[in-house]
Amino acid sequence: MGIAVSGWRLASTVARVGQLGVVSGTGIDNVFVRRLQDEGADDDLRRVLGHFPVPRLVDEVLSRFATVRRRPREPYRTLPMLTHDSPAASWDVLVLAAFAEVALAKAGHSGLVGINLLTKVQLPTAATLFGAVLAGVDYVIMGAGVPTHIPGLLARLSRGEAVDEPLTVATASGERTDTVPFDPASYSPASPLAAPRFIAVVSSHVLATALARRSNGPVHGFVVERPSAGGHNAPPRGRMETDEQGNPIYGDRDRIDLDALGELGRPYWIAGGITTRDQVRDAINQGATGVQVGTLFAYCRESGMETTLRERILSALVQGPLEVRTSTTASSTGYPFKVVVAPDTVADEEVYHSRRRHCDLGYLREAYELPDGTLGYRCAAEPVASYVRKGGARARTADTTCLCNGLMATAGYGQFRSGGRQEPPIVTSGDALDQVVALLAGRSSYGALDVIEHLRPDRTPDHTH
Repeated sequence: MGIAVSGWRLASTVARVGQLGVVSGTGIDNVFVRRLQDEGADDDLRRVLGHFPVPRLVDEVLSRFATVRRRPREPYRTLPMLTHDSPAASWDVLVLAAFAEVALAKAGHSGLVGINLLTKVQLPTAATLFGAVLAGVDYVIMGAGVPTHIPGLLARLSRGEAVDEPLTVATASGERTDTVPFDPASYSPASPLAAPRFIAVVSSHVLATALARRSNGPVHGFVVERPSAGGHNAPPRGRMETDEQGNPIYGDRDRIDLDALGELGRPYWIAGGITTRDQVRDAINQGATGVQVGTLFAYCRESGMETTLRERILSALVQGPLEVRTSTTASSTGYPFKVVVAPDTVADEEVYHSRRRHCDLGYLREAYELPDGTLGYRCAAEPVASYVRKGGARARTADTTCLCNGLMATAGYGQFRSGGRQEPPIVTSGDALDQVVALLAGRSSYGALDVIEHLRPDRTPDHTH
């Protein structure tokens, strides 16, 4: 769920009661160092970091970011944006951050914990996954692309072997694929690590079939994500058409053939619009192993969403539904992206137009070829003049939002700019956001365990809280 909304506290709570708790790995390096600047390193964090195999690295990062607290409205110290030739220190922080997030989520129980990454975000992938594997992550879940190389990469990382992460590079004639090397030798313990199970996020049985046949290792299952899910969605198959509000129109070709999916012989979980136990029961009756749920958990107390923002949206939902748009322009990736139309967020036109464009996190930048054959990086959400100067098409910048800064703000880590102005949040949720109200039942908040109880198909409704 975005950046840090599905954090270690939520994942731990879910895993403790027999479900799969999943942490978000997107932007984990800057999430980690910004938490350190705000909160320091408490006993729980120091306890898990005590198991990291390179104590020197732990000491260096804590000394740099956790010894002095950030003052109110003071800018965060931000890590350099990643490139194909970033120094070793950049990969060090990624490994340590992913290790810490997974280790905290797994501490004190024997439940299962996974990590979710976007295939589209390529540069941090290998280092993030190794940190997670080092901490004993049980599952890796990846979508927003075609991650055929991930099973083999996980196998090599678990053996402590060097890997090459593919990097797509835009060229004048199309694109090429380079690689970014990552060698875990300096972090690895003496014995091999357990390889996690790999789950691919798909929007069609066609993609699932391709992944099952073409991946360089086992794909252990699929999350079947429908267009009603939050975050990034797959575009409609065929020609893009939109309704009067600009939402993409999905048709018969976008319906998932569950029978064909079942013939692959792998478990699958249905995602998108799951808000009731009847829907869970229906999914299982159709052959699914279970469901993946995002929106209901995003607004629970254990969620990483910034508290006042979460409370504000819940209060608004009690008064009536909030609009959820599927924007075809918000994300610089080109994928449709769900946006909650809420005041004081980037979805507010006044807020959007008053925000000055910045690109200082850079996770969604694309690599492109310079005239001399070397690489540059650009993003359609960066300052327009800069993007155009780098060869980007001006039309791609229209109504594009900096998801990196916006989602970091949603998790409570928004950067402060000159004059003390903070980056505004952007909130993403599934189409069924209004169904969150059913969990409140007269209260102002609810917990992750309330969500699980609400959805369990083997329980009758319980109206006592």
